[in-house]
Amino acid sequence: MADPQQDFRVAREDLERFMGEALAAAGADPASAAAATRALVTASRMGTDSHGLRLLPHYLQALKGGRIKGAPNMHFHQRLAATGFLDADDGLGHLAGYTAMEHAVKMADEVGLGAVAVGNSSHFGAAGCYALAAAERGYLGMAFCNSDPFVLLHDGAKPFHGTNPIAFAAPVEGESPYLLDMATSSVPWNRVQQYGAIGRELPDQVAADAAGQVSRNPCDVAALLPLGGSDFGFKGAGLGGMVEILSSTLSGMLHGFKLLPMGGPDMSTPRGVGHFFLVMKPDAFVEEGTFARGLADYLADLRAQPAAEGAEVLAPGDREWRCQAKRDAEGIPLDSANQLAYAEIATQYRITPLSQLD
Repeated sequence: MADPQQDFRVAREDLERFMGEALAAAGADPASAAAATRALVTASRMGTDSHGLRLLPHYLQALKGGRIKGAPNMHFHQRLAATGFLDADDGLGHLAGYTAMEHAVKMADEVGLGAVAVGNSSHFGAAGCYALAAAERGYLGMAFCNSDPFVLLHDGAKPFHGTNPIAFAAPVEGESPYLLDMATSSVPWNRVQQYGAIGRELPDQVAADAAGQVSRNPCDVAALLPLGGSDFGFKGAGLGGMVEILSSTLSGMLHGFKLLPMGGPDMSTPRGVGHFFLVMKPDAFVEEGTFARGLADYLADLRAQPAAEGAEVLAPGDREWRCQAKRDAEGIPLDSANQLAYAEIATQYRITPLSQLD
């Protein structure tokens, strides 16, 4: 590895190779390794490293400890024409997510809608990866997931909800999809860890210390604030509760407040995370082409709106697609903390290190 203080960029293909080899060495079967690699690289190509390449060491640790099965026997139970339940058998959440979306797409293709609740799963990275998988095939996609408690309730004194993300994607004819991927907290927990690793101060009104007071120092953070911060956090807390009900209650899993912490120290006991996925076929609602034309008109109107001085109006996903194009051309960057982590993985699992692009 190069000097961790220097800029270090790697090709997408090399990052995929490295992740696949590391996951396989840690016990993941080909399908699990491919799904996790797909999700992590997708997130990092779009600039969301907190849910991309930074998570590889965690998944390797969970596989090694036995919390996550490297070769799960997942079972799908179709309940009605448009609904089903996927038992993820404590496998990687990325495989559970992509598998559930495959079933949901199949049902949507047949009856217009497909909804899948997932139980006995694990952390699945960026929720947008799964909504995007539907949009890339011409469907509307939504993805939800619960997690262990990181987020205060509005006016609450201790964490209750997880970051409980909401993701929505829609196909745009001739363009990259419309893509919304958001935590119901002000920021995701991984962002706090990422900022702490590189010594960066957090924005205001996104996190709190153990006393429930707003803090910008990642080292002091004990909880996140719900979307809306101190004054309007009831909105984020309400959305977090909606995601909780869809993810854990509908799948029969423990709700997030009772889940084992993602970060350990117990890396041997499965956590039982829940997800929920919804896929809709646009032409099941209106005549063929109506949705595509309407969405194109909407996005044209949105992007044509006047912006504040020095700013630009963007649709959800625009920033991500720009970042993806840049990183595909120039390489995916690793900050100093990730350079060290990946060098250690290469040594531990005896795999060829990442190569720095010129």
